[in-house]
Amino acid sequence: MVFVLTDDLSTNLVQYMPHLLALRRAGTSFSNYTVTDSLCCPSRSSIFSGKFPHDTGVFTNTGADGGFDVFHSRGEENDTFATALQQAGYRTAMMGKYLNGYNPADTLGGSQPYVPPGWNEWDVAGNGYHEFNYDLNQNHRVVHYGTTASDYLTDVVSGKGSAFISASAASHAPFLLEIATFAPHAPYIPAPRDANAFPSLTAPRGPAFDTLPSDPPTWLAARTPLTSTEIGKIDTAFRKRVQAVQAVDRMIAALEATLAKAGVAGSTDIVFSSDNGYHMGEYRLNPGKMTAFDTDVNVPLIAAGPGIPAGRTVADPVQNIDLCPTFEALGGAPTPTAVDGRSLVPLLYGHPDTSWRTAALVEHHGPDTQRTDPDHPGKGSGNPTTYQALRTTTYTYVEYTDGTKEYYNRATDPDELHNIAGRLPAATLMALHADLTAMTGCHGAAACWTAGHLAH
Repeated sequence: MVFVLTDDLSTNLVQYMPHLLALRRAGTSFSNYTVTDSLCCPSRSSIFSGKFPHDTGVFTNTGADGGFDVFHSRGEENDTFATALQQAGYRTAMMGKYLNGYNPADTLGGSQPYVPPGWNEWDVAGNGYHEFNYDLNQNHRVVHYGTTASDYLTDVVSGKGSAFISASAASHAPFLLEIATFAPHAPYIPAPRDANAFPSLTAPRGPAFDTLPSDPPTWLAARTPLTSTEIGKIDTAFRKRVQAVQAVDRMIAALEATLAKAGVAGSTDIVFSSDNGYHMGEYRLNPGKMTAFDTDVNVPLIAAGPGIPAGRTVADPVQNIDLCPTFEALGGAPTPTAVDGRSLVPLLYGHPDTSWRTAALVEHHGPDTQRTDPDHPGKGSGNPTTYQALRTTTYTYVEYTDGTKEYYNRATDPDELHNIAGRLPAATLMALHADLTAMTGCHGAAACWTAGHLAH
């Protein structure tokens, strides 16, 4: 298994990645794949553990309710897809970005730089957002990388990933490789060879661009139209993001070539995704995330491999909590009952599941006040208050702790521009609230599977 996880890669970047498009044609895509929170650390914690934020305790990137410190201190690292697959005989490797707050040099009281349980190979950075001048913890040894073109982080982990594949294949051992890039996260640093690509590219101007939804939530209502300066910065940032994902796309091609050369391409599943999406001008917001809009929570999930149908799109509501049990199922490892997600294997192999859940859950704590957080919203980027949301194939329903509600009928309003929560019958709102309460209160596979089947 090869799992490529990108950082802040929104769906509108996929069209600029030819190797990823080829992977999509060769495999299956999930059009209603949703993250549990549009924020790095909560989402990644859900991926590793298969649990909602309300069960990992990780709701933010820093502080008492988030970050690596919470995931580590709660013992969540002891039950991940890595520990399960390692126990099942897999060689496992983690490369690139782990969790916010992880420091490659920190020993956590031990005698050498810390490596979490479950990983045979560990090549992980801390603050790698600038792609140069970073440290990697390479199997308990901290190595510094500088400013030469060969130090570009996405390229470095690409090379290390290929080396791990070759070594694992040579030893005839099953393997799982996760490569988690920092690209295209801000400050959107492309590889030097891509710095002048797409010179005239501008950000998409869809219906939601520089437009407020009707009856916007309190945190958004005061946004004024974007200025020409803001729009210019958005265009520049979008172009840099497209430039930055070119190295990610080449990495996919390099990993595929290595699999083929090693003779294991026909027995390897490749999964591609992002920890969250990203808005750039939609709803009058400067670049950022954390909202419940589809720009932020609905991200790519593409899988290809033996037995996975080519050119197929699955519309069932799936979530990042499903990746952990999926990897475990593919590797023949048991999934703990404490996991909230469900294996996607039947959907991957083209077997329709009429009993599949009908809703996904998003949980967010806000506003973000931690200025040391690399995801702390800039001016006008959007910084929602705490909310919980339901997302089905046809609607999105959001409840904020200040009492504000949103309801978007995406079947007729795909750009989420008409908040009709205030026009819904009281009985409908009560039913939606009950459904949301059930999902935010579920614990474990059975309970969360039941809660995900909405009665209304």
